Amino acid sequence: MRKTALAGLLLAAGLALTACDDADVANRNISKEANNFNVARQVVFVNGITDEYLLSVEGYCQIERSGDSKTPQVTVTCKHEDGYKRHHLGLSDNVTYFVEQVDASNVSADHYKVTYKPTVIIPHLENTSGD
Repeated sequence: MRKTALAGLLLAAGLALTACDDADVANRNISKEANNFNVARQVVFVNGITDEYLLSVEGYCQIERSGDSKTPQVTVTCKHEDGYKRHHLGLSDNVTYFVEQVDASNVSADHYKVTYKPTVIIPHLENTSGD
């Protein structure tokens, strides 16, 4: 009984993975590449009343929305030659933003990409005993 249930579960999981279309797979792979700072982007914040640009950030950036409905925020983290830089901007009823992908991404629409970061799996341990 358990073997039959497990086989059915595995079959259902396999069918769910094959049900994804090319656009879904490519979209996930582009997002994964952007989160690994491999996609050049331009992020522009605009005042909707005056139509003026408030801030423009360009580079290999990851974008994250945070906050709640009363205080929504956008965090833009960019890879820089000497490390990483983070920018925060609060959104309001008259401030919005858009993100443009500057260059095309060469990602596969046929398979998923899994990225392992050894430093996340096995973090660096510090010797705090003074030895």
